[in-house]
Amino acid sequence: MNMNQVTLPVINMEEATDFYRRMGFLQIVDTPHYARFECPEGEATFSLSLEANQYSNGAVIYFENTELDKLVLGLKKKGFKFDQEPMDMNYLWREAVLHDPSGNKIKLFWAGENRLNPPWRVEQSA
Repeated sequence: MNMNQVTLPVINMEEATDFYRRMGFLQIVDTPHYARFECPEGEATFSLSLEANQYSNGAVIYFENTELDKLVLGLKKKGFKFDQEPMDMNYLWREAVLHDPSGNKIKLFWAGENRLNPPWRVEQSA
């Protein structure tokens, strides 16, 4: 299996789609209740779904970039606000944190080899 996409709930589709386009994603589906984006690298996509009711989303969406610090600096110049500047984490990833206009948590990161092969990697299956 390969993961196809993640869908994030949003409360204002116009505001949300503008946010993600300004981040550098290509919008490939545009409806009043659903939008889909293509990542600049690879074949991954993600989507937004308009929610009419209050919701709580504890999920975190991660976007990897080899030049994390440069990416964050460029986004800050565009007016994006970060909750956490790029920082080396104890699990060997470098991460920056921000939220989209609907409150969805986004982590921009670079993990390199440690993303799939951390020193504590295990291989377990059914």
